[in-house]
Amino acid sequence: MRGLMQDWPLLIHRVIDYAALQHPHRAVISRSVEGPMHRSTYSDVKQRALKLAQRLHKDGVKPGDRIATLAWNTARHLESWYGITGIGAIYHTLNPRLFEDQLVYIANHAGDRMIFLDLSFVALAEKLSPQLPLIERYVIFTDAAHMPQTTLKNAIAYEDYINEVDGDFRWLDFDENTAAGMCYTSGTTGHPKGVVYSHRSNLLHAMSVMMPDSLCLSSRDSVMPVVPLFHANSWSLAFSAPMAGATLVMPGAKLDGESVFNIIENENVTVTAAVPTVWLGLLNYLETSGKVLTKLKRVAIGGSACPRAVTEAFEQKYGVEVIHAWGMTEMSPIGSYSTLKPEVADLKGTALYDLKQKQGFAPFTVEMKITDDDENILPWDGKTFGRLKVRGPAVSKAYFGLDENILDAEGYFDTGDVATIDVNGYMNITDRAKDVIKSGGEWISSIDLENIAVGHPDVAEAAVIGIAHPKWDERPLLIIVCKKDRHPSKDDILAFMQGKIAKWWMPDDVVFVDDIPHTATGKISKKTLRDSFKDFRFS
Repeated sequence: MRGLMQDWPLLIHRVIDYAALQHPHRAVISRSVEGPMHRSTYSDVKQRALKLAQRLHKDGVKPGDRIATLAWNTARHLESWYGITGIGAIYHTLNPRLFEDQLVYIANHAGDRMIFLDLSFVALAEKLSPQLPLIERYVIFTDAAHMPQTTLKNAIAYEDYINEVDGDFRWLDFDENTAAGMCYTSGTTGHPKGVVYSHRSNLLHAMSVMMPDSLCLSSRDSVMPVVPLFHANSWSLAFSAPMAGATLVMPGAKLDGESVFNIIENENVTVTAAVPTVWLGLLNYLETSGKVLTKLKRVAIGGSACPRAVTEAFEQKYGVEVIHAWGMTEMSPIGSYSTLKPEVADLKGTALYDLKQKQGFAPFTVEMKITDDDENILPWDGKTFGRLKVRGPAVSKAYFGLDENILDAEGYFDTGDVATIDVNGYMNITDRAKDVIKSGGEWISSIDLENIAVGHPDVAEAAVIGIAHPKWDERPLLIIVCKKDRHPSKDDILAFMQGKIAKWWMPDDVVFVDDIPHTATGKISKKTLRDSFKDFRFS
């Protein structure tokens, strides 16, 4: 016997339809690439998205066609997603921070037909275009007044492109499991691999992100996704904020500490999200300028482990709640949050921040387990390390164009992380399986060492890698970037770490550098560091 409920497919256009109907005047604010702040509403976004859908449909774009975007977080980029998906086509975000050969591979592998891009990336696109034979047209997110001279094929200003139609258009109908978006992950070996999101998976994930024990979004919030749209759906905020009816603030390309502070204060941002490097920049600006945060209530930090010092600074100095989050491209991307269950709500001081260092518990729609290398399920005791595996309606079951099984016998995806889960369900990643340091048959967490080192008042950033050792297999090397005009010694750093870790975890050496390399998604590039220090030997 089947239920007698209406057939109402979970399609992305329903999000902007709802926002335009129930919250038509709610502001959508973005810093334009041209410079000025741009202000519109959800009603405006819907109408412009309909015009784009109509224009794409007129151009012969069909369901399943891939339309690439190469752009910052702006209102035009946002509305392009709704317009593209509204006709059953697929938005494919290109990360401009990737190497050029990776961008060429990704666009060609995906079979992109068009590229929508910001003015910032016209020169890059001109350089890549001879290697992109499938691209039929380049649409530049600007107007006629700012349209540059360009050699790009069939190039047109976005405003001219959508103004060639009147917007009298109806979203197309299709199944909710239809592909909606693509994002390639570079967290795997070999070429980047394509993750394909469906309408259904994006909406279920967005609803999960809104929940009180997740980011707790409502129409009373002003939400700013600092995390780029090209980082796995900007952690769903492009969907969950309109779904909640929240004001949406798009910060554009300027993500330095001062710019982020100014837009938070000027636009009354209450919730925001980004990787730790962004927040280190903001906190450094606050420290040097003497400014304080007066509007912000909650900040989600993920992409890599959040240093304890960052959490403590936000909460103790500025009264901003830190939500340590974890996930990956294959998970749409968020898989856990470090919000407080009743069982731990009374924790204070050190015990509280010990808990908040963990990546948190899984929301509804995400199932977790940890296993050993023989697939035996391990206990949730907070001590036993295992391979972290996940499944759910917004977790990948395959990569685009690749015929390989990525799930275990129970349908779980191996995240590549090593983690513990405690009795209350709080998961704690101790390392990437490929980054954990194996010393004398035991494991040392590079993440824990980095988080402690960053707590030193003179340290701006820290990274830890394993270096070959004749007796212990590997020993940790601590790599430090100092704050401006600070000059701590090796002994200063090690003395600060004394007593905070087991003695045998203590780094065997400390190296000071001007910069630590990062991946295209803002994470510390351990691979680059290992290559740079491959000849290093402990004295």
